[in-house]
Amino acid sequence: MKVFSDPASVAVVGASADPAKWGYWLARGALRGSRRRKVYLVNRSGAVVDGVAAAPALRDLPEPPELAVLCVPAPSLPAVVDEALELGVRGFVGITAGLDRAAEAELARRVRAAGARLIGPNCLGVYDASTSLELAWGHFTPGALGIVSQSGQLGLELAGLAGEAGIGVSRFVSVGDQADVTASDVLADLTGHERTRVVVLYLESFRSGRTLVRELARLRERGKPVIVLTVGTSQAGRDAARSHTGALTSGAEVVEAACRAAGAILAQTPAQAVDVAQLLLDAPRPVGRRVAVVGDSGGQGAVAADVLTRQGLRLPALSAALTGRIRALLPPGAGVRNPIDLAGAGERDLTTYATVVDLLLGAGEVDGVVLTGYFGSYGADAPSLADAELAVVDTLGALVERHARPVVVHSMSRESAAVRALRDHGVPTYATIDQVGWSLGLATELALRVPRPPAQEPPAPPGAREDGYLGARAALQSCGVPYPEAVVVRASADVHATRMPFPWVLKAAWLEHKTEVGGVVTGLASAEEAAGALEAMRARLGDGAYVLERMDTRPGVVELIVGARRDPSFGPLVLVGVGGTMSELYRDVAAELAPVTAAEAEAMLRRLKGFALLSGWRGAPPVDLGAVAEAVAAVSRLIAGRADLAEVEVNPLRAAPDGVLAVDALAVPVLPDSPLSTLLRRESQ
Repeated sequence: MKVFSDPASVAVVGASADPAKWGYWLARGALRGSRRRKVYLVNRSGAVVDGVAAAPALRDLPEPPELAVLCVPAPSLPAVVDEALELGVRGFVGITAGLDRAAEAELARRVRAAGARLIGPNCLGVYDASTSLELAWGHFTPGALGIVSQSGQLGLELAGLAGEAGIGVSRFVSVGDQADVTASDVLADLTGHERTRVVVLYLESFRSGRTLVRELARLRERGKPVIVLTVGTSQAGRDAARSHTGALTSGAEVVEAACRAAGAILAQTPAQAVDVAQLLLDAPRPVGRRVAVVGDSGGQGAVAADVLTRQGLRLPALSAALTGRIRALLPPGAGVRNPIDLAGAGERDLTTYATVVDLLLGAGEVDGVVLTGYFGSYGADAPSLADAELAVVDTLGALVERHARPVVVHSMSRESAAVRALRDHGVPTYATIDQVGWSLGLATELALRVPRPPAQEPPAPPGAREDGYLGARAALQSCGVPYPEAVVVRASADVHATRMPFPWVLKAAWLEHKTEVGGVVTGLASAEEAAGALEAMRARLGDGAYVLERMDTRPGVVELIVGARRDPSFGPLVLVGVGGTMSELYRDVAAELAPVTAAEAEAMLRRLKGFALLSGWRGAPPVDLGAVAEAVAAVSRLIAGRADLAEVEVNPLRAAPDGVLAVDALAVPVLPDSPLSTLLRRESQ
């Protein structure tokens, strides 16, 4: 991959003297690095860019370039690549778009066979601030943010926002169609890129998702946090699913689960991603969710409290001792409960801001402080206060360094001298409280995540297959999911020979969604009643395997859905949700990449909006949370250990104070010609 960051020589094929064309920008950018490497221009019609004349073809250059940037018409691209490979070119950046999938695959095959590598095609280029490599459209501000983007235009937007925020770009790679070099390859290379301290990754499709997760986790381990951007949901994946689990997991939820496993964070927009990156680059790493808000406006402080709370942060009540020390600095009537309203004290003496921040961080009762309101604007609006405000900025910078806790500022000024100084002192400063909220909230969530990169998937056991409810139930029981006593019945005589306590449940065992077609009868209190139900069900649904189960009549039961499916990109995924057979109505679910431990499964349960139902709602006894977590972990082990399974589901899992019972089971194999199999083959190519 070094050929894409610091090549000894570069040739721009398709260089142009027309500023409206890609070839011009690529040539100009390449020539800016001519003090570090040899730069050649190629144009079959001839062109002169910044005094450098283009050669008609690669073979006319004085030497073969190590890296070739290809900006030629799509029909000409294969021939240009073949010529370059014959000359010994080791790397290609394919700007050219318009090749179909088969042509791209063949081009990549030829490149790899020759021992070379290709970024793109259909990409917007590469940039490396460390090595003066600029092979892309636009302008880049050198900095510390690495950008890896499937969309070149969105990547350039990120680069522009990073420049405006003052954090700049360390490396930019537009991966395009990823015919050869993938985003995972670029991320792996960034682990050793010294200048890159934070990475933003934008992808629309996730090939070899588990490999990607492992690379994200390695970046995190190297102290380079990753912010992920994506779009849309995978409707194709959900359409291929046959279980409720498939309908309940969107593409965004799967990517969020992958980010948790990788120790990365998912942002919603490019602007949000750059805001979070600014905090990660400027401020100490957050260590907890407790935040104090300090402002010179009660209204702004109250709004800040609401915004921060929505982002998962907490504003704890401060101790009497701490509030007493703060109250002594403020006029009568000032608010000291958190948020803290300085009530004009800051205007009278600007050092009050720093003094209150020092007290808050020194007491150990909060993990960070947010200043909101006018600070940062005093010197701009009243020049006589400029020096005093800058002196307070110096003090705040020293406090951040001493306490190693983040101080984040929402200032009504966007670009005053004080705002610039705050950022220089490691105090992230934003123009809106929303920016403060999502930046600190996401950075805190990121800091508290512990990566758990998934293992490689095992091969499918030969001949493994589950037939209907009975096979799925047996597979789940073998993994530790408890089921009630059951008997297979095919005739009334089987029913009368059954010996287990009443009441019973009768099920049509071969049907996947039994409830919807009347394939379940509950509350059977005698053998005669059960035999009659069996005959009626057989007359309606036909012959097949029917099952009598002992009915679960325990009090205090909460119904859940526990399922797992095989995502085409990220592999096994486990889900738990509230509602059982009503789960699609409530849509209260938590998902993770499988397998998970019981402790990780319990953390999933605690994320559910309906967790209060499990912990004892309105005086009800709590359910056996450990047993629920063990069942979730068992389902996750089954899907992770069986590469031949597309979906597994327990719906419902009935949780009570004395344990859990599963009362349904579904296991769907990956069939050779199924939609999922097609998606899996496509993603593996």
